[in-house]
Amino acid sequence: MRDRIDAIYRSESRRVLATLIRLLRDFDLAEEALHDAFVAAFERWPAEGIPESPRAWLVSAGRFRAIDHLRRRATWNAKLAEVARELDRPELPADVDDEAVEDDRLRLIFTCCHPALAPDAQVALTLRTVCGLTTEEIAHAYLLPVPTLAQRIVRAKNKIRDARIPYTVPVRAELPERLNAVLHVIYLVFNEAYAATFGTELTRSDLSKEAIRLGRLLLELLDDAEVRGLLALMLLHDARRASRTGPGGDVVLLADQDRSLWDREQIAEGLGHVQRALGQGRIGSFVLQATIAAVHAEARSAEETDWEQIVALYNILIRMTPTPVVDLNRGVARAMASGPEVGLAHIDAILAQGVLQDYQLAHSARAELLRRLGRIDDARAAYERALALTTAEPGRRFIQGRLDNL
Repeated sequence: MRDRIDAIYRSESRRVLATLIRLLRDFDLAEEALHDAFVAAFERWPAEGIPESPRAWLVSAGRFRAIDHLRRRATWNAKLAEVARELDRPELPADVDDEAVEDDRLRLIFTCCHPALAPDAQVALTLRTVCGLTTEEIAHAYLLPVPTLAQRIVRAKNKIRDARIPYTVPVRAELPERLNAVLHVIYLVFNEAYAATFGTELTRSDLSKEAIRLGRLLLELLDDAEVRGLLALMLLHDARRASRTGPGGDVVLLADQDRSLWDREQIAEGLGHVQRALGQGRIGSFVLQATIAAVHAEARSAEETDWEQIVALYNILIRMTPTPVVDLNRGVARAMASGPEVGLAHIDAILAQGVLQDYQLAHSARAELLRRLGRIDDARAAYERALALTTAEPGRRFIQGRLDNL
């Protein structure tokens, strides 16, 4: 029974939390209510059985626990008593049907990404509340101390409460200006799923499915080229998931992956979105990244990959999104198109600027090129630097294996 409840927690907790936030209008109270609801489930479900609709049961249990909590505190705060009376209304069943709960997820995303919040707070709060990442995971992803990240989340919650930011999806006229932050956050969620920063697994299929689902929801809401590009990008990357690890969970590089394991149906869907996005007029960074992923997906083997086309696409992308990580990927593409010497010079120039010094993938990429050039001592030093920056176990095993082979 415990395993079944744990599985329900993994699949339903974020949905339940989103609805509780709508009902209770308080992030912290909703999180306490979610915890109390699952405590109640552990107490009652072994004897009573799992209800037909666990999600509705959990929302109901969480809401009534929150009402009880407010009533106990209301002995010294009349305002809380008023809130408790308002929450204790009869129309709960309509509040927790599947369609309403799915709408709550979208409402929560736009609330967390409201322009009144700082961009870094938008990302942190969404990853914490919508996706369930721990404060430690988010802090690591942003190279921040855990207390700093925790305070950022607390301030964001307080801002939503104090500014009375509405828990709604924006009207259509407001969507374009609100969209970029939401797309950015969903992509960060997918990145955490695609290459988990912590734990024993390289990928987190629960998060990747959630990010793709959110992308589909946004596309239903707004048929925009960048929304379609992001969805295509996630589909094309996720289609390779089964081939990215070996039998023991070890990392398999793109060039060595068994392409028969790629999800061709998902690739076909992703390619369709790329083609349609390219015809919609506005070409943004997500459309370009999806187009690069499409070139990889269409190649029947690593040797047949059109690296010259990929370099050309990165040359456009770097002008649109001039970030060190994009430039690093461009350097890797140049190495594949023109040889390891060209790629190594490109990556060394990035590192010489003082950026990406603590970015594990920069040192891993550099080590691979040094290894291909036969510069074994330099490759060993680069791998050791990458190993020191790697926290996920599959990545550590891969780099250690490379070191052992040297």
